[in-house]
Amino acid sequence: MRLIPTLTALVVMVALYFLVLERDKLLAFARGSDPDVELAQDAGQDGDAPAAATAESGASQVSPKAQVAEAAGAPGSAETPAKMGVVVRRSVAQPVDSAVILRGETQAMREVAVPAETSGVVLSEPLRKGAYVEKGQELCVLDPGTRFVTLADAKAQLSLAKSRIPESEARQAEAEAVLEQAKIDLNAAERLSEGGYASDIRLAGARATVRSAEAAVVSADAGLESARTGIESAEAQVAFAQKDIDRLTIHAPFAGHLESDTAELGSFLAAGGICATVIQLNPIKLVGYVPETGVGRVTLGSPASARLADGSTAKGEVTFISRSADPVTRTFAVEIQVDNPDMTIRDGQTAEIAIEAQGTLAHRLPQSALTLNNDGKLGVRIVDWEGIVQFQPVVVLRDDIDGIWVTGPTEEAHVIVVGQDFVTAGLRVDVTYEDTSDKEDQP
Repeated sequence: MRLIPTLTALVVMVALYFLVLERDKLLAFARGSDPDVELAQDAGQDGDAPAAATAESGASQVSPKAQVAEAAGAPGSAETPAKMGVVVRRSVAQPVDSAVILRGETQAMREVAVPAETSGVVLSEPLRKGAYVEKGQELCVLDPGTRFVTLADAKAQLSLAKSRIPESEARQAEAEAVLEQAKIDLNAAERLSEGGYASDIRLAGARATVRSAEAAVVSADAGLESARTGIESAEAQVAFAQKDIDRLTIHAPFAGHLESDTAELGSFLAAGGICATVIQLNPIKLVGYVPETGVGRVTLGSPASARLADGSTAKGEVTFISRSADPVTRTFAVEIQVDNPDMTIRDGQTAEIAIEAQGTLAHRLPQSALTLNNDGKLGVRIVDWEGIVQFQPVVVLRDDIDGIWVTGPTEEAHVIVVGQDFVTAGLRVDVTYEDTSDKEDQP
């Protein structure tokens, strides 16, 4: 079972032997010429004077193979290894416009699905979607049912509770008067008892009368407090019934446009059911997402402009920068508030947003020039004036149709744009510039 792999290995070894050690003979055999003659001719072309002199003196006993071996050992016969060739762009940093470019969309400043807070049958004619409504305008009116009866009953209970207050206050005053009289009688009994003119039984009776009067005062106070509590409960019932009636009319929370029809006449709305959806388009906001590399250049209040998909433009300022990145895209949300008095900007339109930021010098390079070093850092490979490769980390600012703008290299840099993935830092390379007129200035 192992015979075939063994034979395969032997064949591969023989092939490698001829390709590596007997390469010249193999090539000569392929061209149909004598391998020894070609080797001798190659040795003569190398300019080896001692070997040529020996051949001319008639030393025919020395084989051509030996002559080639002797020529190969002669000084100066070893060739210098060829340098890797790369294509370099001489890049000069340019000032880029002071803007952070991002794509986003328009969003309504507010969008609310207005719910019903109570249940009932709709009595109002519906308003159609697209209509403009003012703040506080009626959207839906519900059937009150027995709610007015409930309100009247609550008001009657309130009146009854209020009528009990004078009676409770009179009882309290009577109890306090009885207590005061009992205290006077007790004081007189105590003085008479001290002089021996009143019996102990009379003194004990006076004390019992005081205690009874004190209990009556406490009871009267409790009755008065209960009457007041009854008033508060009745007032709460009245307020609840009145609020429930007020909820029968659903108003627009702010001025805006209806994004849906209001509830149809005769339909039933349960508590929490949607009467209508209202959106506010003035002002409107632009929402975009800025990458990690550019979020530091955006500040609150920065002027911003946007070009919409239909060619129209809008201007505003940054009102919000997210502090938390999107876990998937690693970008930060940015909002720009824009005035929209004529309502020409609609919700959900695509927008290309430009946010003003501090300008900087940057190089515009092809995206293919970017590479990674052994540590995984993004950058480009450049060559110095000696033609030695160096790695330079970069920071990407933005891209356009002509390339990508990066910072990091010096103001003038010789950036490898072809072959950068096949060389490493410290390697000397053969430089060819993109512009042929610059070849005379090669380092």
